[in-house]
Amino acid sequence: MADAPTADAPTLELRGIDKSFGPVQVLHDVALSARAGEVTALVGDNGAGKSTLVKCIGGIHSADAGAYLFEGRPVQVHSPRDAAALGVEIVYQDLALCDNLDIVQNMFLGREKRRGLVLDDATMEEMAAATLRSLSVRTVTSLRQKVSSLSGGQRQTVAIAKAVLWNSKLVVLDEPTAALGVAQTAQVLELVRRLADNGLAVVLISHNMNDVFAVSDRIAALHLGRTAAQVRTTDVTHAQVVELITAGRSGDLGPQHTPKGAAA
Repeated sequence: MADAPTADAPTLELRGIDKSFGPVQVLHDVALSARAGEVTALVGDNGAGKSTLVKCIGGIHSADAGAYLFEGRPVQVHSPRDAAALGVEIVYQDLALCDNLDIVQNMFLGREKRRGLVLDDATMEEMAAATLRSLSVRTVTSLRQKVSSLSGGQRQTVAIAKAVLWNSKLVVLDEPTAALGVAQTAQVLELVRRLADNGLAVVLISHNMNDVFAVSDRIAALHLGRTAAQVRTTDVTHAQVVELITAGRSGDLGPQHTPKGAAA
């Protein structure tokens, strides 16, 4: 059957994605794939189109052209609800956490469990605890802590746990280590790696090449709204990735590294 998922297909595959806002074309024929059990780093300079591409993945924007495949099947994603129904969760840089609520309340915000007309706090607390345990999170001392009392690394951990609470298959993380100290960055990167090791497909957006090389399996580089290349992390150096980001190509990389649908 044509619509049946393909066993070895990427969790997410984008082909030939175009997106314009009025006369300004932001994305040109972009290709990107992300596989279960892997971290795919999405890199590019400011204005390269990363944010727009992520919003297309999350259903905030609809692509003008191109194909969106999920687990090998073409799908239509026109809203965040469509993306969530597939198992796509995005953790934006602002985290979208409420400081005046505790960890459990934040993790279930808008998706509260109820028993009749009453909130089922016990079930929500149990599910939150189980999710944090599955991610081997030990930095949170109480699930009833207000988010305002948490460190930057702990807040990032709560936002990531919230994303994986809902049986997600693809998690997109937008600059998860921005403004964190060295120890907190290490904790968050360990959590990012653990998401992939637990079988999720992870897309990591980062400007920090040390973070990218520390946790990613593949690197997808955007340059001026086009896919410069998507390569295995072990096949490239820091210098080559910087070339892809700044010039859109690296003389040391052959054409086999450029995915179908990407700019030459």
